[in-house]
Amino acid sequence: MNHSWMETPESPDPSSTMRVGLYEEEFKKFNWSLLIIALTLIGIGIFNLISATGVQDKSLGLYKNQLLWCGLGLALTALILLPHYSVFSRLAYVIYFANLLLLVGVLVFGKSSLGAKRWIGIGAFRIQPSEFMKLSLVICLAKYFETDRTVGGYGFKDLLLPGLLVMIPAGLIMVQPDLGTALTILATFVTMMLFMRVRTRTLVIIGICCAVALPTIYKFGLKPYQRQRIISFLDPMADPKGSGYNSIQSMIAVGSGQLLGKGYKKGTQSQLKFLPEHHTDFIFSVFSEEHGFVGCAIVLALYLGLLLNGLSVAYQSHDKFGLLLALGIVTVFFWHIFVNMGMVMGLLPIVGVPLPFLSYGGSSLVTSILGIAILTNIANKKFMF
Repeated sequence: MNHSWMETPESPDPSSTMRVGLYEEEFKKFNWSLLIIALTLIGIGIFNLISATGVQDKSLGLYKNQLLWCGLGLALTALILLPHYSVFSRLAYVIYFANLLLLVGVLVFGKSSLGAKRWIGIGAFRIQPSEFMKLSLVICLAKYFETDRTVGGYGFKDLLLPGLLVMIPAGLIMVQPDLGTALTILATFVTMMLFMRVRTRTLVIIGICCAVALPTIYKFGLKPYQRQRIISFLDPMADPKGSGYNSIQSMIAVGSGQLLGKGYKKGTQSQLKFLPEHHTDFIFSVFSEEHGFVGCAIVLALYLGLLLNGLSVAYQSHDKFGLLLALGIVTVFFWHIFVNMGMVMGLLPIVGVPLPFLSYGGSSLVTSILGIAILTNIANKKFMF
């Protein structure tokens, strides 16, 4: 009887060994930098949120909610990293119009809070479609300009369709009302337009039209409290206990941190509830007061690293869609960071723009994580076609 099967071990499958080797090689080449920066900022945000909400939230419910949203964002990240990012090009208009329907749904059966209707809720679960619209619009614009063949710069006629794609969601968001998000969308569009090259004559005429329209927009387009915020920005002390209160308390918190800060959970502005909305719009004020200039410098360095890495991804992309998609996402991050930090330091009017990864808010956090996931996908699949 032949017992050779007992004596000779089964030889490994060469194809299986080759696949394992390829996976190991890909893992070694994987660009982790953006994910590491994002996770570091999320960790700082959770750490800071515990302090900001410690007084009125003994159960740390907000902190737990933020962790749950973070888990959802990371689960979606794993899915986004699998396919090639070109899948977003094929689904761009589907994603855009689906998000547009959600914005319409907000106006029809949305949940109201603090005088605004911005959320769609199913039981205790709520999402803010305007946050997701930022990414949806970037994907849509990247798709549109990928296939566009305009030569010699964009004129008025060339900007009509992309302008309409932007103005419809911006208008729906303004009605909610959410001035900060609408302005972020418009700023992102303008930045991408400048990168795509707009004719000088067109830029001059648009600038003149905007300057002429500003007084009308100010008087009829803004709500009374929004106009008052602009007045308070110019002179917070004109109404220190009313419209100027938020800005004054925020500047006190930022300034009182000095070099090293007052220490974790020792910030008087937040712990004694002088600082309003200290877990959302003014979360950076809490961090500044407790950790001072040194802590702020570390956070700013992380944000700078995120933006520079994102620009590097755009620069190294080998196709137009990947370049525009990466540029648009970096632009969204830039305007959020710039406006929020300028707002809490009294350098810009208060418009309610969250700080990525630090401000409390599930939709904002998931949107930021998805942005990082898409950038990471582009960085690691730039040589695949």
